[in-house]
Amino acid sequence: MQPDPPPPRVLIVDDVPANIKVLLPTLQPDFVISIATSGQQALQLAETQKPDLILLDIIMPEVDGYEVCSRLKANETTRDIPVIFITAKDDEADEMTGLELGAVDYITKPFSAPIVHARTKTHLGLKRAREKIENQNKELIKAAELREEVNRIMRHDLKTPLNAIIGFSDLLLNNPKCPACEPDHHKMLEIIRESGYRLLEMINSSLDLYKMEQGTYLLHPQPVDILGVVHKIRQAFLDRIKLKRLEVVWQENEGELFGRCLVLGEELLCYSLFANLLKNAIEAAPVLSQITIGCQCQQGEALITIHNFGAVPAEMVERFFDKYATSGKVGGTGLGTYSALLIARVQNGTITMETSEQHGTTLRVVLPLPADGQGAE
Repeated sequence: MQPDPPPPRVLIVDDVPANIKVLLPTLQPDFVISIATSGQQALQLAETQKPDLILLDIIMPEVDGYEVCSRLKANETTRDIPVIFITAKDDEADEMTGLELGAVDYITKPFSAPIVHARTKTHLGLKRAREKIENQNKELIKAAELREEVNRIMRHDLKTPLNAIIGFSDLLLNNPKCPACEPDHHKMLEIIRESGYRLLEMINSSLDLYKMEQGTYLLHPQPVDILGVVHKIRQAFLDRIKLKRLEVVWQENEGELFGRCLVLGEELLCYSLFANLLKNAIEAAPVLSQITIGCQCQQGEALITIHNFGAVPAEMVERFFDKYATSGKVGGTGLGTYSALLIARVQNGTITMETSEQHGTTLRVVLPLPADGQGAE
């Protein structure tokens, strides 16, 4: 059990001993009291003792209260100490001067000791609350700095070897003269490549989702072959597709993905986007049914559709793209369609969803075409 913190220290600054005597009986039970009878002494005690609050008279010889307050606020070590003026100067202009100098309150003489006590207690409470918020902000800044450091480590230290894994497996798969093109080896290389893509996608998701939410993600768009991306995703999910005995087809071309459909974006973001949507479609599709994927390019945009014959539950229709929204999925995070929406938006695209018991569910993703307008090939 932590010990109780010491009571707050209050510095009373007044050159009239009678005024100090009036305040002491009321303040001493709750606060540690220090006393200064001149402005210069007050500045010295404020510097050495760091009181939690200062009760400051204005009319004093040599260094008056205004000058003391001004110097306190100009000193980095004392500027955050709350100052309450207690003075016989009751003109409105005097009060404005005191508050403009940085005082938190202004009490005129003759004063009521209980009122001084109450206001002292109030401003000490505000000071503690402000310090708590400042400490929390410092912790948040530290957490943000840690996040950025982890970001840097993951991007450079983890992604670099993954790029080699994915790149070399691609080279081997596309080299017909390579001994690794034996059927068994070919399958292993595909697994290595797709595992690399999935791990890279997981890293990117954890790093970039926060930036997308904050609107600080920096996009580096390039032409991306969406059909090639979808083919890779389809291969990665082949076991799930076979388990439910589904048929994944490109429009009505008997399941064959062919040609190219180029959009303007980032390949890894597109992979993550359509992996989330296809995974969702596979989970929702009835056994022995069909998932249809299509692409149309027109007016500078590509429309990619994913249709399955499962219907979105009524309670999920309005929340389909919401963060953490999930229904009936064991281990589901509720981030799949949410992150897909963010990824589409950050690539200057959109996603919409239509669903019904009769027609199933269709997701429509719109992404921009490259500048030359050449989308489909």
